[in-house]
Amino acid sequence: MKRLTAKELAAQITQFINTSYNVEVQEATNEEIFYSLAAVVNEQIKPLWFDTKNRYKSEQAKQVYYLSMEFLIGRLIKSNLLNTGMLDVANQALAELGFDAEEVYAVEHDAGLGNGGLGRLAACFLDSLASLGLPGHGYGIRYRYGLFEQRIIHGNQVELPDYWLKKPYAWEVRREDEICVVQFQGNVLMHQRNDGSLEFKYEHTDKVLAVPYDIPIIGYENETVNTLRLWSAEPITEEPNHSTDQDEFYRHLDFEHSIEQLSGFLYPDDSSYEGKELRLKQQYFLVSASIQNIMKQFKKNYRLSLKHLPEKVVIQINDTHPSLSIPELMRILMDEERLGWDEAWDITTKVFAYTNHTTLSEALETWPKQMMQSLLPRIYMIIEEINERFCQGIWFEHKELRDKIPELAVIADDQVHMARLAIVGSFSVNGVANIHTEILKKKEMKNFYSLYPERFNNKTNGITHRRWLMQVNPKLTTLINEMIGD
Repeated sequence: MKRLTAKELAAQITQFINTSYNVEVQEATNEEIFYSLAAVVNEQIKPLWFDTKNRYKSEQAKQVYYLSMEFLIGRLIKSNLLNTGMLDVANQALAELGFDAEEVYAVEHDAGLGNGGLGRLAACFLDSLASLGLPGHGYGIRYRYGLFEQRIIHGNQVELPDYWLKKPYAWEVRREDEICVVQFQGNVLMHQRNDGSLEFKYEHTDKVLAVPYDIPIIGYENETVNTLRLWSAEPITEEPNHSTDQDEFYRHLDFEHSIEQLSGFLYPDDSSYEGKELRLKQQYFLVSASIQNIMKQFKKNYRLSLKHLPEKVVIQINDTHPSLSIPELMRILMDEERLGWDEAWDITTKVFAYTNHTTLSEALETWPKQMMQSLLPRIYMIIEEINERFCQGIWFEHKELRDKIPELAVIADDQVHMARLAIVGSFSVNGVANIHTEILKKKEMKNFYSLYPERFNNKTNGITHRRWLMQVNPKLTTLINEMIGD
């Protein structure tokens, strides 16, 4: 990538201001300057993004897909400028144009697509993967409302909806060509094919469009640009003619609203049945769209038989929220690709890896069996079969654990236990600090550790020093570079 000088960058910003806003640069607002600067950066990024995708394809590289309900990426303008080697140049160019760089950068709305550590960890991993030149991408949900906006009023904290998308988001690209359909509820029909295998079809399902928005994840000065793909839920139905049937029109509006809630906001209140169901729908919306897309990319990029999927794809589950990706991959392999159970399960358990974030057994996620059965009938059937085969395996092969089956079963006490599903369906289970992992092995997941000792490992959480040192404290960065090198 050709590095722009401060003079060249100032000229490009000026040209964008003139042509896009029809004003002289001296009359522009900080907001107009921000969007102009972001447009110039995006033009620098685009060819690198394209080349990165083609490089992975030509190298036939194995790719990692990081599935997470949270990505706390924050403001990207300074990070993108730093990683492309343009931060000092941008500071100088903005000063020459008569603008305060920090005021311009502050225009960008913080993408609060996370709650804290879980979401920031996901963002740090994506940054590190790109900076190491590794083929790793993220999948999440494009929530319209972020965590929350905080105000202090009369000494009290007040939380307001954080509508971070009220103005255009400078870094996203809507990908109409990658839209897919996610199905809920309905009936599952089963019949036998001529070859004796079973075929499953669905009827009367509620269909939702999953529309992808791609955000570039830029490696630090290495010309690698990976992708964070965020899914937005949109209705699939045509607009009703409200002049002929007013009731139908309002039913349509209610249906559209229910679909938009899928990507409405992070962690809806689950104190009611409806709120809990919405959370479950969000999780399946994320994993179904993502697994469909991963399979589509595998077929397009590798042109190999499905038995080679584990050689080219690994899917990291960030906490239990994306655990339904395991039965979803099974569904696709069996119902759409016509593989038998054993072959599909062998592939699936070599593809998934699970990061556990809690040592508290009471905090591990569960879902009511009836809710799962009603909302995701085919997925529940697959989970039920996973559970049956797993429990039978313990009964016949691990007699010493027979009395522990209720504590190990994926379905127990009318609940679907998501952490158990994630462990049973993965080749790797990691904690996020050494002491945490040891507690999992010796206490909270001791029985699973006795079954699968080879699966448990530790990965201590880290942070992105490029953001939390180089951006935050450039003077300290300079001192460290002078003392011990870049």
